[in-house]
Amino acid sequence: MSKNKATVAASIYAAMSISFWGISFVSTKAVVDKIDPYTLLVLRFAIGALFLLTILVVKRYPLTLPLRYAPQLIVLAVLGVFVHQVIQATALITIDASAAGWMISFSPVFTVILSVIFLQEKMTPFRTAGMILAIAGVLMVTGAGSGKGVNFSISIGYVLMLLSTLNWAVYSVLLKRLSIPLPSLLVTFYMSMTGCFLTLPFMIRNRGWENLTLLSQVEWAHILFLGVFVSGIGYWYWGKALEMMDASKVSMFLYLEPLVTLIAAIILLHEKIMFASILGGVIIILGITMVNGQTVSLFQRFLWKRK
Repeated sequence: MSKNKATVAASIYAAMSISFWGISFVSTKAVVDKIDPYTLLVLRFAIGALFLLTILVVKRYPLTLPLRYAPQLIVLAVLGVFVHQVIQATALITIDASAAGWMISFSPVFTVILSVIFLQEKMTPFRTAGMILAIAGVLMVTGAGSGKGVNFSISIGYVLMLLSTLNWAVYSVLLKRLSIPLPSLLVTFYMSMTGCFLTLPFMIRNRGWENLTLLSQVEWAHILFLGVFVSGIGYWYWGKALEMMDASKVSMFLYLEPLVTLIAAIILLHEKIMFASILGGVIIILGITMVNGQTVSLFQRFLWKRK
């Protein structure tokens, strides 16, 4: 596969992952009043692991895991699944989802910094400008969506969300740095299964199974979406994107998450749309194309056609 085709494929995988993760806030909001966050996480990753296992069996992938890669997979599962989700679940007890979405915008910043330090990725002035532009777009979208702007008082919830974004940046860089020579589908399956087992004690402590009978068919549908598309396909495609593209470039797609969340909220929750949200979304997309170098490529093609 050529470099351009690989970039396009990686962009599609990353965009699909972000789309699922952006909608996940709406689905989580639909069920979090009935069951506690930790029970939801266990269900999510159990369903995700079962879905991925089904694909592995259908595709006849070998399920054997070389023992030399087990420690690396455990580290990735602890960081990318257990720690990340538990920190976010705890943070959402004290802050709302829109504030959490705003804080997520810091993750690509951390990823770029870590990628430059540990992966020797290049950071050009043009990519820096794209990153700043994308951040500005995120501030416009989330500020318009919440109606509160970007001002907030410091609380433990914001500190936890900041740690969550840093943790996700470390996870993305490690996933790229370790370069485990196994199919991303298999890696995601073992990560989901490990994350499920690690979160299970929290569900047992809270006796989370007692409220499962209160869930309606619609709420179970949201849980299935979270399990199959968010925890299963989302993590799988994120890993595939990192196989084809620099971690810092892939992380830029996280700027789309608040925009996707806003669109999903408008469609599913009938929230009002504002001009600032639309403008912010356009700025986010422009910033991402600048970071990925696609703006320069398009400009060069335009000049070539003019000649």
